[in-house]
Amino acid sequence: MSLSQATLRTSRIRLVPLSDEHLEHEVELDSDPEVMRYLGNGRARTREEVEILHRRRLAAASRVPGLGFWAGFVDGTFVGWWILQPPECADQGAVEGQAELGYRLLRRDWRKGLASEGARELIRHGFEDLGLACIFAETMALNTASRATMGAIGMRYIRTFHLDWEEPLPGSDLGEVEYAITRQQWLARQATDALESR
Repeated sequence: MSLSQATLRTSRIRLVPLSDEHLEHEVELDSDPEVMRYLGNGRARTREEVEILHRRRLAAASRVPGLGFWAGFVDGTFVGWWILQPPECADQGAVEGQAELGYRLLRRDWRKGLASEGARELIRHGFEDLGLACIFAETMALNTASRATMGAIGMRYIRTFHLDWEEPLPGSDLGEVEYAITRQQWLARQATDALESR
């Protein structure tokens, strides 16, 4: 089995490993202040900032085989990106066997179920194809939309924690939250879904 980053598919989304040809899509995504509301310093990013982040996003795929960023397309049109990357912070636990899930969609594609659809496929890929033991996700505590997505895909609330920000966003005093799902929990959920669909 090759562990290079795979192209993935759901019923609606084609998830393609991020490459240089996707830079313009990343610029479009990160230039919307509503998309960036709970991210970074909560404002739209400049093209120069996105170019720097693009190089970091590409580098994520070289750190652990099979992990990285994916650009998502529905009927050939870019809708956003999804990520499954190795933990970066000391308090996130061991890198081995773990990955952090993330997603960011264009505003016009919100509330269509695409975030959870792509995230479910990355979770499946992480456990089934890559043999991960745990997948986690983090967001600001007041980001109810993202928290709802995490719950919908079977992740469970783990903790609330506080980070020191140079430029704290409104609501950052409420902290960040971590959700996670283990391989065992995912397998149990798959078995239950299979029984219910009979």
